[in-house]
Amino acid sequence: MKRVLRTVLPLFALLPALHLAPVHADAGHDHGDGASQATSNGPQRLPDGSVFLPKPAQRQIGVRTIVGASAQLPRAIELSGKVVMDPNAGGRVQALVAGRLQAGPGGLPSLGQAVRKGEVLAWVVPSAGAIERSNQAAQIAELRASQALAEKRLARLNELADSVPRKDIEAAESEVASLAERIAALGAGLANRDALVAPVGGVIASANAVAGQVVDARELVFEVVDPSRLYIEALAFDPGLARDIAGAFLAVDGKRLPLVFVGASRSLREQALPLSFRAAGPALAALAVGQPVQVAVQTRSQVAGVPVPAASLMKNAANQTIVWVKTAPERFEPRIVSVEPLDGATVAVTSGLKAGDRVATQGATLINQIR
Repeated sequence: MKRVLRTVLPLFALLPALHLAPVHADAGHDHGDGASQATSNGPQRLPDGSVFLPKPAQRQIGVRTIVGASAQLPRAIELSGKVVMDPNAGGRVQALVAGRLQAGPGGLPSLGQAVRKGEVLAWVVPSAGAIERSNQAAQIAELRASQALAEKRLARLNELADSVPRKDIEAAESEVASLAERIAALGAGLANRDALVAPVGGVIASANAVAGQVVDARELVFEVVDPSRLYIEALAFDPGLARDIAGAFLAVDGKRLPLVFVGASRSLREQALPLSFRAAGPALAALAVGQPVQVAVQTRSQVAGVPVPAASLMKNAANQTIVWVKTAPERFEPRIVSVEPLDGATVAVTSGLKAGDRVATQGATLINQIR
């Protein structure tokens, strides 16, 4: 027992010294406290889920906010649609006869090239078989022989103009003229070309033409559209929606484009009712015929909400829809919201926001990525 006490007592005497002596890490493992001070002043996700974003960082990533205002907004429904050609501002160029393509006066037009109404885009040289060509050549030879005989007969009648009736001379002249026109018609039929002209002014939307290409009759060669005048066709599975349309919008490059409701079809397509909308303006230049789009159709019923840009909507780790609300000059908090479509570029927040909240619009994606 005395031996154990002699061993333990010196250790208890060293404890105060160990407690007061500083502890140092090995070389290369000294983290220091400078890093924690640096990160505390930079963008970071706080433990409560909010984001600390200093003013310099806000200016660098271009953060912009808007003040939400509660209002009565029209209830909207999003429909799947596609861009189609305006029948009065677009057209198709098809071959009337089978034959071989030849370039027009300015060459074959390319995609996106501007054309004028009535401009010759290409020629179609009709294709004829050997038997058909030989028959036409034989008819021309026979008509030329008849023309020669008729001209000789007319010459004799003119020499006897004083002794023959005038009507015989006129009949011979008419026969000579008729044979000449028939020969010209058959000769043109062998070398005649069918002109493919632009039905409207616009740009070439599709081109299926190569020099020397053989096309069939009624084959589509070109499509011409006016990019500033297009139609939008949407499918509605509720037939009653056509009677409750108050307006329609389409989002193009983040901006809303108003649409004019033209009418609804009287026959179903894919168990849905096609709705036709007319659009006009330079913003349509970003769309192409056949491109799928989302149409926001507003009804006459209303809903209370806060309108915010669609770019403000983000997803959190739980895949919930959120917006970032600026609660302090350098602090942003996520708010889980419920939204409804409004006009394509804007949505109506029905819950999760109140009037006066400052919602981040530009830069919200970068705020959502801060960890």
